[in-house]
Amino acid sequence: MTSGRTGTSGRTGTGGRTGTGKIRWLVTGAGGMLGHDLVSALAERGHDRVTAASRSTLDITDPAQVAALVPGHDLVVNAAAWTDVDGAEADEAAATAVNGTAVAGLARVCAAAGAALVQISTDYVFPGTARTPYPEDAPTRPVNAYGRGKLAGERAVREILPGRGYVVRTGWLYGRHGGNFVATMLRLAGERETVEVVDDQHGQPTWARALARQLVALGEAVAAGTAPAGIYHGTAGGQTSWYGLARAVFAGARLEPGRVRPTSTGAFPRPARRPAYSVLGHARWALAGVPGQPPWPVELAEAFRTGTFQLPADGQRPRRPNPGGDRSIG
Repeated sequence: MTSGRTGTSGRTGTGGRTGTGKIRWLVTGAGGMLGHDLVSALAERGHDRVTAASRSTLDITDPAQVAALVPGHDLVVNAAAWTDVDGAEADEAAATAVNGTAVAGLARVCAAAGAALVQISTDYVFPGTARTPYPEDAPTRPVNAYGRGKLAGERAVREILPGRGYVVRTGWLYGRHGGNFVATMLRLAGERETVEVVDDQHGQPTWARALARQLVALGEAVAAGTAPAGIYHGTAGGQTSWYGLARAVFAGARLEPGRVRPTSTGAFPRPARRPAYSVLGHARWALAGVPGQPPWPVELAEAFRTGTFQLPADGQRPRRPNPGGDRSIG
């Protein structure tokens, strides 16, 4: 387990166990989109001491289960979360129990066990009023229940584990496992002649596999004692709108991007308010010696190249127009 000793650099290692096979990892939420890719990325890097805990194995809201499983691990990556943004508006207490209260409990067990904790958080901790990328230390002000719950989790990790707590914010995540915007666009391409997508929300589409690789690199830096604790932003480079991403998805699938039409957030009301600008800065990765992620178009192209998604046939269109009309997406 981690030694808990902080050297003159102010960075805490894991007792000198820096070889990839010697770090004892615990991945919570291992059955989800990011967790699944993280377990695969660890295997690719040769990590063979990995506990992959899906929800059926570990309910992070159960203190007894957490207390039983965490000891014996050097590094915990918490990818378990309430991810239903609109559902959080209807039941904020339940969402915060998972994203806030349970994270605090996990952090306390990590502190007692001497383990480092990497907490996955969100761009939704910001209000979305900026016009330039949010740095890691920018003031937070969530505009929805989901963001408030995730921010509570962030604060707990930083307070309880000031030397061994890491927060990695991400957003606009897509991948092979679980529902996501890219998969939805590909499905709709086979169902509708055109799709309307909002063009007034901006962010950074991020491939779960690229983030997983970055998290593995961060964990290795934590083990080596070269990664300062605190907040990091785990998103792809560049920025676009949901409309821009949808057009790129159609193009990547060899479909006509002109089938995607722009619309506004106001035309597509949702229970939870979305930040208009969710672009994050990435300066702190350099302090840990971990490379930033590639630009989002590069990640998306690699996702298509490696067969992340099931693609419609070339030029596929619905056989007849949708009689109910197209719905907006955002």
